Amino acid sequence: MVTVALLAGWQWPEFRGPNGSGKATSTGLPLRWSESENVRWKTALHGRAWSSPVVLENKVWVTTATQDGRQLFAIALDQATGTVIHDLKLFDVATPQYAHPFNTYASPTPVLEPGRAYVTFGAPGTAAIDTATGRVLWERRDLECNHYRGAGSSPIIFRDLLILHYDGSDLQYAVALDKRTGKTVWKTERSIAFNDLGPDGKPEAEGDLRKAFATPQIITVEGAPLLISMGAKATYAYDPLTGKERWRVEERTNHSASTRPVEGFGLVFLPTGFPKGELLAVRPEGRGDITQTHVAWRLTRGVPNKPSVLLVDDLLFMTTDAGVASAVEAKTGAVVWTGRIGGTHSASPVAADGRVYFFSEDGTTIVVEAGRTFKVLAENHLGDGFMASPAIAGKAFIVRSRTHLYRVES
Repeated sequence: MVTVALLAGWQWPEFRGPNGSGKATSTGLPLRWSESENVRWKTALHGRAWSSPVVLENKVWVTTATQDGRQLFAIALDQATGTVIHDLKLFDVATPQYAHPFNTYASPTPVLEPGRAYVTFGAPGTAAIDTATGRVLWERRDLECNHYRGAGSSPIIFRDLLILHYDGSDLQYAVALDKRTGKTVWKTERSIAFNDLGPDGKPEAEGDLRKAFATPQIITVEGAPLLISMGAKATYAYDPLTGKERWRVEERTNHSASTRPVEGFGLVFLPTGFPKGELLAVRPEGRGDITQTHVAWRLTRGVPNKPSVLLVDDLLFMTTDAGVASAVEAKTGAVVWTGRIGGTHSASPVAADGRVYFFSEDGTTIVVEAGRTFKVLAENHLGDGFMASPAIAGKAFIVRSRTHLYRVES
């Protein structure tokens, strides 16, 4: 058990780390750093990409892309030294889809398991890679979706399945692939019909209102696994083995969910997205449309659009995109404190050892105490800004700026 715990503290194999919670069991992480302090290594990355680093088996994996989206890559680095081990061009794209200038062509984060890395760029391609040799084991280029603003949803692994979201302007579905072969096991279309009438009286056609960037999450409800899957205008719960819809919570005025859900105290916490998102606490039992019956509480102010929320003990910690942080009681939704940390935020915060770390787009990291009083412990600056969310590996942060990857360690 001790060995397992130690190993768990040194890995961060998927978006938001083990269990997708954004939390690490690590102690001894640095409180302060800069370009000249507590940086063990710094490695330049080619291309332009917002995918977050993931860590397993002493390797760090990221994806990247040329700015025009015509070439898509996976990169593996030695965790101890920052040396590039694999720099793999996976896909050539003759005619890339449009990606909003705020996004990139390599924003989804890889997911790792022993011996394999799974990477996706959305519709342009998904691949499984042998992490030792860099050999591509299988690939899929036939999963269609007009991402409209660019892809953003990261894949997850559940048992023998690789589960992905495709929520675009034309098609909206979740799909599970056999992780060993890449073959489709199930594919479920979103049950919300995007036929609302727009201001001109015609069916709603605006792509943003159909789009989502969220990453799914597996929880356990009544002893069975449940896939929580946030799309546009609704969050869905599916049987992860079959793709059958169990329930949905509709939020018709919000769309483009971009976070990964967290759960605790018998609730699932869901930031609903744009234009003015809310935070819902949902009891994950039930069947069908549970919008009116299973929302335990709702928070309408101070809720992030892009950064995910953290659950530490009995408090939810979060920041708005505009840099207003808060702590909220998970059981009730009561706001415990709010505090301005400044900056603009896209990266999801992380927590470890009684601290919460908020990484901003200008390269500033604000460290606050994970408690019931707003207390700033440190302010650090590094690199040229964080769009990607950080990873934690043992006593180190692995952080991706716009141009470099860093290992930050005392």
